[in-house]
Amino acid sequence: MTPEPSEDPSAPVASGIGRWTIAMQWGCLLLLSSAFAAGLELTGIPAALLMGPMVAGAIVGMNGGTIRLPRPAFLCAQALIGTMIAESIHPGIIGTFLGNWPLFLAVVLSVIAMSTLSGFVISKLNILPGTTAIWGSSAGAATSMLVMADAYGADVRLVAFMQYLRVVFVAAAASLVARYWAGIDGPLPEIDWFGPIHPVPFLETLAIAVVGGLLGKWLRIPAGVFLVPFLLGSALSIGGMLVIEIPEWLLAISYAMLGWNIGLGFTRPILAHARRALLPTIVSILVLMSFSGLLAYILVRVVGIDPLTAYLATSPGGMDSIAIIAASSNVDVPFVMALQTARLLMVMAVGPSLARFVASRAIPPK
Repeated sequence: MTPEPSEDPSAPVASGIGRWTIAMQWGCLLLLSSAFAAGLELTGIPAALLMGPMVAGAIVGMNGGTIRLPRPAFLCAQALIGTMIAESIHPGIIGTFLGNWPLFLAVVLSVIAMSTLSGFVISKLNILPGTTAIWGSSAGAATSMLVMADAYGADVRLVAFMQYLRVVFVAAAASLVARYWAGIDGPLPEIDWFGPIHPVPFLETLAIAVVGGLLGKWLRIPAGVFLVPFLLGSALSIGGMLVIEIPEWLLAISYAMLGWNIGLGFTRPILAHARRALLPTIVSILVLMSFSGLLAYILVRVVGIDPLTAYLATSPGGMDSIAIIAASSNVDVPFVMALQTARLLMVMAVGPSLARFVASRAIPPK
């Protein structure tokens, strides 16, 4: 759905940076992204190549910037990141899940229940309309929630604000936890940006990313452009039929595009439109993050996994940004991705019915 610019309060307004030429705006975004990413790298923050561009995009967006990441570029970035994460998946994760599936199911359902309760409270207090509050609070992939919210008549602008604000909070908290609490000391290992590329594995990896991304989009699977390359690449990698190879410079570009897509969404019109819901949304995000932290503690005590793996596994979205942070940290990436994927699939399965059910009870009958 593409509203007419005159009817869309979230449409970019030519003020501040928005008065600059498109080339100047992109140049400013690149310079800020490089500066923030470099600074975060020096402090040892994981996923600096995601967080730096995200902060830079938010600065440009909130200061009137009118540039937006082209949709095809964002989809390509998602497909590449999904394929990259597939490299870390191994068969052992299946045994882990089969041995603890009641606990994992309880964790997933608990996160969904808490996020739904947050939306119900926001709606019940008449801060936001019912379905808008429910979809905005849903702990699924942000992009998927926007598509489904639009289909069910919610205010997509407010849903986008709530979803991406949570992504920013969760990604920032996860990076800080990884750096200052979970035992990651000092700078991260030096990255070989332009190492040798083996043509056949590289081309096969690109083919999986392209085919999987197109398949996910064609099948209209929620978050399919990320999820299908991830699942397809995992299956082929585990089966020994694919060696995944993506050069670091290409991953850096993908991380930056994902960060820009999130950051540039925070514009003055959207912030003004969502002003009334800002404080309740922040409170609900902090409550959900705290609850997820409690679930992580339970996983540590019961399953015996390390705290950072548990924290990332239970973090309430977005899955692609959590995947990048996990890949940049010393954690059990397959465990993180398995639990994140399970929650996403569960939200997709019960989300529409749950949103309608809860919204109908949040809104008093006329």
